[in-house]
Amino acid sequence: MSNQEPNMMVEGVWDDAVAILGGTGKQGGGLALRWARAGHRVIIGSRSAEKAVLAAAKLRDVSGRDLFRGMSNAEAVTHVSLAVLTVPYSAHSATLSELKDALQGKILVDVTVPLRPPQVTHVFVPEQGPAAIEAQEILGSGVRVVSALQNVSEHSLRDPEEVIECDVLVCGDDAAAKAQVIELVKALGPELRAFDAGPLANAVVAESLTPILIGLGRQYKRLRVGVRITGLD
Repeated sequence: MSNQEPNMMVEGVWDDAVAILGGTGKQGGGLALRWARAGHRVIIGSRSAEKAVLAAAKLRDVSGRDLFRGMSNAEAVTHVSLAVLTVPYSAHSATLSELKDALQGKILVDVTVPLRPPQVTHVFVPEQGPAAIEAQEILGSGVRVVSALQNVSEHSLRDPEEVIECDVLVCGDDAAAKAQVIELVKALGPELRAFDAGPLANAVVAESLTPILIGLGRQYKRLRVGVRITGLD
């Protein structure tokens, strides 16, 4: 991927772009900054197109790169072959149901973690299973759902200069989709590693690690807590 900053198109699918659905939050903004730094064009999606446009403008100002556009979630999906979902779990099901038709034939990276406030340091597994499995069931077989990035600190993501010493577990039932997501994750930073962690059902482990990491961060007063896989080069 070249670091040259291409002009954004206004129609069609942008093959090098990533749509971040629910991208106006801290996690979505951090991912956007880092992917833009790697040369990707980024579409910030939101239920409110106006909010997305404002968020994209702020990212352009912060980064000095004209690689961001903002629009509604539904419109954002039409311009990409891969979308990343970063909404809170409370909005997970509704957002997916609204975008089901638009996401057909695409890859969806689900970053969602089932948290049940105020007990965000307690592991919570919904009756239907991990959020990624719920996403696949809602969207159907026409969408390749991949689970990733639940355990990367949003504080680290929002500082593009920080070296993120963290590993990412990537789960999914489609090998080609997982391989594409692994490369996209690696683009977030030179020290950030991504591993194929097996089928989508294994996402329950990555999702369940997040409340544990939140708890460790609070206990040891650290904002940047992650995981490392040892014994692998």
